[in-house]
Amino acid sequence: MKILHEDKHIAVCLKPAGVISQSTNGGTDMISLLNEHFEQNGENATAYPVHRLDRETAGVMVYAKSSKAAAALSKQVEQNALKKHYYAVAQGVPTEKSGVLKDLLFRDKQKNKTFVVKRERKGVREASLEYNVIGECNGKCLLDILLHTGRTHQIRVQFASRKMPLYGDGKYGGSSGKLALFAHTLEFSHPVTAEKLVFTAKPDTAEYPWNEFDI
Repeated sequence: MKILHEDKHIAVCLKPAGVISQSTNGGTDMISLLNEHFEQNGENATAYPVHRLDRETAGVMVYAKSSKAAAALSKQVEQNALKKHYYAVAQGVPTEKSGVLKDLLFRDKQKNKTFVVKRERKGVREASLEYNVIGECNGKCLLDILLHTGRTHQIRVQFASRKMPLYGDGKYGGSSGKLALFAHTLEFSHPVTAEKLVFTAKPDTAEYPWNEFDI
């Protein structure tokens, strides 16, 4: 875990792949790591999650350090004022080099899997994102994605349903390897000062398949 910014109210960090973004009864999670970090710094603070990333996804996240800051950030999430941008490597190239994808998604909690469905019913939610193809190599493409909604596995299933699974996403038909999905930019307003904040990071460009593209 790398801290990108920290003050009395928030901690912005780089979540590693394989680490759970919220609390868990066992294993490594970001809440435990952050609380240990606060304790080592002599702070009487607790990490409050306000958004999430899949376990397999690395990238920029913000955590509140008080319930008041958490409420303010959660309100931004509800109002779609907290913007999340991702890089992804898809196996395939969209016909349109930029566009908006909209689907109805159903989340099967027992299978821990999300499905694109055609009709609205209980448990089905709308999902929307916009993408730009910013690189192509060996039948794969590098995508820059802005989420409009934050559904579980949304990016992964929306591209997989169009026969372009993400590299390394075996759950949705992709090849073996590390999941090529990275939350590279986070935009939001500070929960106390209202200052507009933008934090960015890059995936490990020495790793495959990121090393095939100019990021």
